[in-house]
Amino acid sequence: MSNLDVSKLPAALLKLCQHLANSKAQTWLVGGSVRDLLLGIAPNDFDLEVYGLESTALLAALKQLGKTEHVGQQFGVFKLWLDGYAFDVALPRSEIKTAAGHRGFDVSTDPFISIHQASLRRDFTINAMMLDPLKGSFIDQHGGANDLSNKVLRHVSPAFAEDPLRPLRAMQFAARFQLHLHPDTANLCRTLISEAASLPKERIWSEWQKWGQASTPSYGLQTLHDSGWINLYPNLEALPACPQNPQWHPEGNVWIHTLQVCDQAANVAKRHQLKSKVKEQLIFAALCHDLGKPDVTHTDASGMIRSPGHSEAGITGSTDFLSSIGAPKQLIQYVLPLVAEHITHLHGQLTTRAVRRLSHRLEPANIELWEMLVEADASGRAPSLPSRPALNWLKMAQQLHHHQQKPKAILTGKTLLKLGYTSGVDMGSILKQAYEAQLDGQFNDEKSAILWLNGMKESNN
Repeated sequence: MSNLDVSKLPAALLKLCQHLANSKAQTWLVGGSVRDLLLGIAPNDFDLEVYGLESTALLAALKQLGKTEHVGQQFGVFKLWLDGYAFDVALPRSEIKTAAGHRGFDVSTDPFISIHQASLRRDFTINAMMLDPLKGSFIDQHGGANDLSNKVLRHVSPAFAEDPLRPLRAMQFAARFQLHLHPDTANLCRTLISEAASLPKERIWSEWQKWGQASTPSYGLQTLHDSGWINLYPNLEALPACPQNPQWHPEGNVWIHTLQVCDQAANVAKRHQLKSKVKEQLIFAALCHDLGKPDVTHTDASGMIRSPGHSEAGITGSTDFLSSIGAPKQLIQYVLPLVAEHITHLHGQLTTRAVRRLSHRLEPANIELWEMLVEADASGRAPSLPSRPALNWLKMAQQLHHHQQKPKAILTGKTLLKLGYTSGVDMGSILKQAYEAQLDGQFNDEKSAILWLNGMKESNN
């Protein structure tokens, strides 16, 4: 395993392992950190499994090194902070399914259990590999390295089917590492659909959130389809059966288009080096942008496939879907206006007024983010070439300084008070009319705003 370069591991990790070795313990690096090392990715999290040391002795040994907390007493998990790193240190354990759901397990820790038996509780073979940081010894009892090389996501043992969260974990792992779900694992995922309702919303969102940060979201969506778990999301389930006009969509149905758009959105996010929250907004807008099509798509008398009003129709579907996966309200507030406006550039004439109006309607999102979605939408039609059909809208918005936020109100309550107006319902009405006039371009500074105000006052007298 030439890719497992132990020399790249932090000195603090080796210090911890040596300290535990001095206490006659055997410490293994396990899980995602080994997988990442094999892929040449620097691990962000370090999970360690310690054999040969009882819980009380392990806790005492860890406390000798630094701040230690027993964060998961039922699971024998400790958190150690050492030299700027946070390590998760756990005892080997076995689990017995005792009830339905993600938490229905009887957990038993045993520092003297066999490595093979302890590994059987892990979810996927790519997460069941082990590395001794001190000796460089590598254990791969379930063929994880081979699966990783072959881009296959495969379960470790039949115990996989005891945790209904794992199909969603499969989705995000597939998206992050471009993996295909093994058919046998897909079958096990289907047996867990009946337990999906037992999952807490926060755990569901945690997996979807990781999907939203992946470089190839389409792999995760395809895994969701192959596992049968797409049936839990009717708004997504309807997409494969929804056709599109081949003149505009040579790629095929709405599902194929959506997969391509999500990947294009990830590419756009990478190019712009978007922060994680902004990328999240873009990716989920890409996922939701055509959810309205199944409700409005029809073939007209001439045989043309049409989807009139699908952007507006997508508001309800997007709201339902995002709520069902536990998405934060703030994210939903960003996604909905992006969905509603994603084809505005096709029907509206580019004017300063149109740009101001659009920036207002997009709030709390903005034209900069909207243009990225439009690019992803236009580029997610392979074999057609990528394009940026709304780029001129963005350029005009940048000239007007409205690309990242809607226009600020020129005429404010403070101004009206200075002019002798009194606060109340009438002032609110005036300010609303003034802002609408500002968006229409009837004034562009405070001086012209006051002239507009005086004119309106005279016309009402």
